[in-house]
Amino acid sequence: MADNLTEPLAGQLLAAGIAALRAQQPGTALDAEVLLAHVLEQPRGMLIAHGERVVAAAAVARYRALIARRLAGEPLAYLTGQREFWSLPLTVTPAVLIPRPETELVVERALALHPAAQSAAVGMRVADLGTGSGAIALALASARPHWALTATDCCPAALAVARANAARLKLSHIEWLAGEWFEPLAGRRFDAILANPPYVAADDAALDALRHEPSRALTPGPSGLEALHHLIAHAPAHLERGAWLVLEHGADQAAAVAAALVAAGYARVRCHRDLAGRDRVTEAQW
Repeated sequence: MADNLTEPLAGQLLAAGIAALRAQQPGTALDAEVLLAHVLEQPRGMLIAHGERVVAAAAVARYRALIARRLAGEPLAYLTGQREFWSLPLTVTPAVLIPRPETELVVERALALHPAAQSAAVGMRVADLGTGSGAIALALASARPHWALTATDCCPAALAVARANAARLKLSHIEWLAGEWFEPLAGRRFDAILANPPYVAADDAALDALRHEPSRALTPGPSGLEALHHLIAHAPAHLERGAWLVLEHGADQAAAVAAALVAAGYARVRCHRDLAGRDRVTEAQW
């Protein structure tokens, strides 16, 4: 971006941001709008309606720095510190995986598996393992305020983000526990266990594009199936009879996940596709 204007108009600054992003990353023009709206703390519509507004030098410098970081590949959600999930505005930091729309399918399946539990008279005990930003647990808390929700994560920084999201959204009925997968849940059983574990193989070329996100939340090892196998093997000790295990996985992992579930003794194994038509979430009953 050119630096010849110390206090440009908002429209000029936006045009420069769009040009910079388009030159390197076609299709990212919208990011320039989002970033300028974030810096100016104004709705995006205001940028068009008030393009003649003079932007202070400090805001110009901040915007140019954000554009440079976006050009370097840093995700938009980390630059703005926010990502929407299940219509909830979630704070995100580099300590947590950025919530994806396809993960909403985990929430949808959890709600569909227990339709009778829509009534406040029916309280479900549900665990969200590896909660990260708290996206799944918070979505369920907003949809089913009478459910007893427990969320775990081994990363203290991630749990801090999740707790902060819960406090800001005033969703206080979630128990947040520190620990790896089932470690904090000794002796406890649930009506459903949900997880979006790391499932990218360690040598997958896609990891380069995800380099800004925490590797522990992306890849569990060489095959990408290590965490999924662990969850499948250890969940029965924490599932009530007839309870469900719901797992997000890679689009090419559905068959392997289903085979592992059947071999472990689960029943009613079913895979569901995301909005892009890719195998994404497999559920099974214990």
